[in-house]
Amino acid sequence: MSQIAKYAQDLLVSAIQQTASDIHFSPYTEKTDIHFRIHGQRIFHSSLPIPSYQKLLAYYKFISGMDIGEVTKPQNGTIEHRLNQSLFNLRLSTLPIIGCESLAIRILSPEDQLQLERLFLFPNQLKQIEKCLSYSSGMILFTGATGSGKTTTLYALLQSLLKKHSFQAITLEDPIEKNLNNIIQVQVNERAGITYDAGLKAALRHDPDLLMVGEIRDKETAHFAFRAALSGHLVISTIHAKDAYGTIRRLEEMKIKSSDLEQTLIAIAAQQLLPLKNHESLPRRAAIVELLDGETLYQAIQGRPPYYQTQFQSFASLRRKAYALGYI
Repeated sequence: MSQIAKYAQDLLVSAIQQTASDIHFSPYTEKTDIHFRIHGQRIFHSSLPIPSYQKLLAYYKFISGMDIGEVTKPQNGTIEHRLNQSLFNLRLSTLPIIGCESLAIRILSPEDQLQLERLFLFPNQLKQIEKCLSYSSGMILFTGATGSGKTTTLYALLQSLLKKHSFQAITLEDPIEKNLNNIIQVQVNERAGITYDAGLKAALRHDPDLLMVGEIRDKETAHFAFRAALSGHLVISTIHAKDAYGTIRRLEEMKIKSSDLEQTLIAIAAQQLLPLKNHESLPRRAAIVELLDGETLYQAIQGRPPYYQTQFQSFASLRRKAYALGYI
């Protein structure tokens, strides 16, 4: 094994052993800084001279299936890395900058598929979400910042749901982050003509009970997903918004009518991850959820903020509760 290949492998092992979720390579004039993101915090790891980084970048691009010669366009690639009998899926992304390319590696650990009960800090919030999933049609949206655990939650909910019901479940993802059993997973590939919109149209011909759309990114996907929910399918998806109430404003910006929101939305769950105090019975991080459903959701669609309604728990009140109970 070459020196660069050994360094690349050692770097991955170091990141995994430190439970990093991401590795960031930031090239500057004379050096490239390497940071790990660990439990939400970006921590400096080391620096490399630019010539060494260029060789490292070429190695990562090669083993992840990217075009080594392409330096003017963003690229994505994947690597499977096995360590101590565990298989880690790595998602690589390059971004062209002046004179070089930056690189980010997302580390998807098999431990991300935690037991559903351990994903949420407060068990009653999980029970509320599971109740929403008992509907046969409609839409449930998860929102939150990048790295807030939305996709991990979706996967865990899907697997839990399929253990209880014989569903025809189809996912459309870009990229597919984890391979799931008993689920048809479709990789969105816009260069091959498989957009979210085209994939959704094809998926509906397979008579699904449940559709998971990896992310609602644009107006076209939003409108098609809502039409699928209106036509008698249960649709779950993610969308980027600051909080639960802000999700409704995002949908309105995508020209979704209030009447369609009323007819279709079952719940909106905005998620944040809290780093917890070290405790044997607790994971290192767990989710808190702002949940809009029922009357609270209906009032929010009418333009009435939920923050003054007693049944609604905001992120601020949930953090206060977590602090009072000694979790944080």
